[in-house]
Amino acid sequence: MSNIVKKAGLIFVGAITGVMLSLNFSAIAKRDSTEIMHPLPIEELRTFAQVFGRIKSDYVESVEDKRLITEAINGMLVGLDPHSSYLDKDEYKELQIGTHGEFGGLGIQVTMEDGLVKVISPIEDTPAFRAGIQTGDLIVKLDDTAVKGMTLTEAIKLMRGKPKTAIKITVIREGEKEPLVFNLVRDIIKIQSVKSKLLEPGYAYIRITQFQEHTGENLAKAIKTLFSESTTPMQGLILDLRNDPGGLLNGAVAVSSAFLPENALVVYTEGRTADAKMRLHANPEYYLRGHGRDYLRDLPSEVKTVPMITLVNGGSASASEIVAGALQDHKRSIVMGSQTFGKGSVQTVLPLGNDTAIKLTTALYYTPNGHSIQATGITPDILDESTDDDQRLREADLSRHISNGQKSEKKTAVEKTAEEPANKPKKDDDRGPIEFGSEDDLLLIQAMNYFKGITASPEKKVDSAGG
Repeated sequence: MSNIVKKAGLIFVGAITGVMLSLNFSAIAKRDSTEIMHPLPIEELRTFAQVFGRIKSDYVESVEDKRLITEAINGMLVGLDPHSSYLDKDEYKELQIGTHGEFGGLGIQVTMEDGLVKVISPIEDTPAFRAGIQTGDLIVKLDDTAVKGMTLTEAIKLMRGKPKTAIKITVIREGEKEPLVFNLVRDIIKIQSVKSKLLEPGYAYIRITQFQEHTGENLAKAIKTLFSESTTPMQGLILDLRNDPGGLLNGAVAVSSAFLPENALVVYTEGRTADAKMRLHANPEYYLRGHGRDYLRDLPSEVKTVPMITLVNGGSASASEIVAGALQDHKRSIVMGSQTFGKGSVQTVLPLGNDTAIKLTTALYYTPNGHSIQATGITPDILDESTDDDQRLREADLSRHISNGQKSEKKTAVEKTAEEPANKPKKDDDRGPIEFGSEDDLLLIQAMNYFKGITASPEKKVDSAGG
């Protein structure tokens, strides 16, 4: 038997080596011809082949080759960082559907941490959000099935299902002595990317819940409507990015471009390959992706100068951090709230054929002034100390997170905290999640109070809002 395993291992090493060589030569053909190919780790491949052979011959059950190879690919990617992964046919399809704003499930952004599913953020207006699922919750059971030992893919598949079907989720929450049980009903998750309203004449509120394919267009429509409906000149605009987990990069560039001067640098990326080094500007070239009319072309001119406050918290991640960082660096908007999530890495989806793909981290995002978002996030100009947002899960808390390579000095916000209004609602952890933009939204009240303070003095208004 040992000879058979050894021969099988050698054959497998040869096959894998041949495939990897062809992939390497293919990749090199697309790059600089002077680039030197990295030597293949033959000894490690031989060990891999031996393990493969042992599983085939000695494992208690027969295992398909396809499953073993898929799990090996999964292991390679999951071991790199929290955001690289293998996408099978179903996951690849879900990714494509998700960017268009509608998919089935519970509405939870999750990651895998120490063998358990950890909630990054519940998505607004979804079953999970309404039930009170919180950032940092550890999901330990799905119905009566323990999550420990599952892959993230397996756990997500259990959470997905037909609309109107029920599922029981058991979570462990920091500060709670006993596990919490939530009975949820699955639904079609339709995410309204842009929400807007006039808070009062002259003061506009725009909330972006996620960056999708049509976020830029929807934002443009909202801006035009708000400016036309206001019975007085616009004196302040609040952009709410709290609990926005991110999404498409071109959506972030579009949103930034709506408020920044033409051709202003929005974000740049640094990676190992030439394709990973990008500089994205407030220009249709970078948010239209080569097709369609420029939906930002005929916005009211005042949108470039109206005083702005951008609201963020620990659930603001990725694309929302790009927008907040760009507006802050260009002194176009005050950023108010708490430290953001710190998800500043670029994932490139690379199709593999057979309707599968890999999602691979290829670069890091940097704000216009050269600040790396990765693992540090965006520090608000005005910190909100009325919440316990510091208890949130952030990128730096995830195992295997990528370091940004910059000094790990803790940044401090501008000198003062937003003044609490006299009608501050009492904190009550049992009242459920606060609806952003509602009368009970304390940070929004603070932003309005601060606005009215700065608009009383034209000089201060210009300095604060960058207009």
